[in-house]
Amino acid sequence: MTTEANKAVVQAFYDAINRREFDLLAQYCHSDLKFYHQMDTPHHGVEGFVASEKQNFDAFDDWTMPIVELIAEGDKVAAYLVFQGIHSGLHQGVPATGKKLRFSLLMLLTLKDGKIIEKRAHFDRMDIRNQLA
Repeated sequence: MTTEANKAVVQAFYDAINRREFDLLAQYCHSDLKFYHQMDTPHHGVEGFVASEKQNFDAFDDWTMPIVELIAEGDKVAAYLVFQGIHSGLHQGVPATGKKLRFSLLMLLTLKDGKIIEKRAHFDRMDIRNQLA
């Protein structure tokens, strides 16, 4: 696939997330998807990705996570996003604070056969904790 086609898959994937249409994500993900959430221990499959992310999304009201920029080369797509939401539920052991959270994320996605096969998330956990303190 072309880099533009790969970017379109990633855009559609994040558009579905922002619409909270988690049931649509499988159509953008390879059956062998591995999601690395900051560390080198992956979550496997789209179900693992949704389960790990949904608990985060459930802790914030009115969240948005738009793509600010997409850059692609070969089978790789880098997505720069900004997450915003009101902390309304338990998040990583921190009870709801009612505070607005805003932080940036950088995702590196690898595509195979027109679908996302690997997703690596990079963000500043301490920034998140400091904002919720």
